[in-house]
Amino acid sequence: MIIFPAIDLKDGKPVRLTKGDFSTTEQVADDALETAKRFEAEGATHLHMVDLDGALTGEPVSGGIVKTITEGTSLFVEIGGGIRTRKAVEYYLDLGVARVILGSAAIQNPDFTKEMIQRFGERVAVGIDAKGGMASGGGWLDDSSVYFIDLARVMDEAGVSAIIYTDIAKDGTLAGPNIAELDELNKAVKSDVVASGGVASISDVKALSDIGAAGVICGKSIYKGTLSLKEALAFQR
Repeated sequence: MIIFPAIDLKDGKPVRLTKGDFSTTEQVADDALETAKRFEAEGATHLHMVDLDGALTGEPVSGGIVKTITEGTSLFVEIGGGIRTRKAVEYYLDLGVARVILGSAAIQNPDFTKEMIQRFGERVAVGIDAKGGMASGGGWLDDSSVYFIDLARVMDEAGVSAIIYTDIAKDGTLAGPNIAELDELNKAVKSDVVASGGVASISDVKALSDIGAAGVICGKSIYKGTLSLKEALAFQR
């Protein structure tokens, strides 16, 4: 299981939201590069990033900051948010990002998403963010009638290597991840399942390891100090 500390960017600064609500935006660090370097110094090998401005506008906004991190660290960097065209995919890959995450595109344009999976292989992952089990896109503002397992199976059949799953109701709450839905998803697909949303403590990391999650994204818990990154990394394999 891979541990992904997270940096979400809004107006160029690392922030956290609660349940995807932009009115709850809270700046949690001064500088994204310094934060990434701190994670690396503590032993992290991977980094999950979200361009929140990009998620709202539908196109990359934070490329400059992302480039400083890909060039200034040796971290495996994955990023999502506003990546809905081949141009955007190639833009981030050219910046040295190891993996881009297609979220809204998977709902709104599954054929395009399948094409990107086939063209770029493991460098493209799919992010499924759900409210009440239904996939949501557009910065979590556009709800759909697509059940998360149904979308995951379509992407799995297309050959996606990894699915990042977020229960929006859990995200940023420190209330624990949705173990039941993550377990259901992990059993439904061959793709790696990366858990996101609600992780608060080392017991949550252990629970995700126990159900066979391939990765876990840790955001607010690290910034708030309820989870030690070094302790979580003991579960990395």
